Amino acid sequence: MPELFDKHGGFRKLHSFTLATIVQVETLRFCRRFLSFDAREAGRKFYDPKGRQYDQMTQAARSGRQNIIEGSERSATSKDTEMKLTDVARASLGELRGDYEVLILDRNQLPWSVHSPEAKAVNAVSLDDAPFTDDLVHESAKHALKQREKYARWLEDDDPVVVANAMLLIIGRALNMLKSQIRSQGRAFEETGGFSERLMAKRIEARDGALDAEAPACPDCGKAMRKRRSAKGAFWGCSGFPDCRGTRPV
Repeated sequence: MPELFDKHGGFRKLHSFTLATIVQVETLRFCRRFLSFDAREAGRKFYDPKGRQYDQMTQAARSGRQNIIEGSERSATSKDTEMKLTDVARASLGELRGDYEVLILDRNQLPWSVHSPEAKAVNAVSLDDAPFTDDLVHESAKHALKQREKYARWLEDDDPVVVANAMLLIIGRALNMLKSQIRSQGRAFEETGGFSERLMAKRIEARDGALDAEAPACPDCGKAMRKRRSAKGAFWGCSGFPDCRGTRPV
């Protein structure tokens, strides 16, 4: 019998979470560096006179990371909710990727081809496995910063188009990981069911474990029987009901 509660809260060791952390932090930095609120600076920065682009991009980046966290924490009692929140995280990061793409186009440039040397170099970055076990908040933040340094040559470039292109590729990698996570979550649901199904199974297990020691065996299937009552009085009914409808008189 599967455990009633799924394991949950292990998001800090996921590569997708590490990348989502990098994406959120670097989106904040990108917006501070390159999105201008001052028309006088429009010649050297992207012009965002009312701050809407800044707000939308930072909120999408935040949603990507936070929904990974919430989905992981909710997985204990709802695999369905975990899958939905993971999908929300993926949708938010997809929205953010669209913003970076438009920022590049607004400069009359094209996103890097996946076959370009630049894109190949970014995509070749390998992520280390998360080694921490106890000091999770501190160690996971340290781990994210260490992985971020592998992308530093692009993220710290003075050209916003270079930074935006690197972010496109990092986000794309996170999206692929989240897609795989959703598939894995779906397979887990197929194998063990959701919380409601396991709760019912546990209830039946507990109920059957508390059967009357004097209960006879069912004449149809051999399972122990339970005392039941109807309008006609008490009788023995199979504990396998409704799959088995065997009865005996009391």
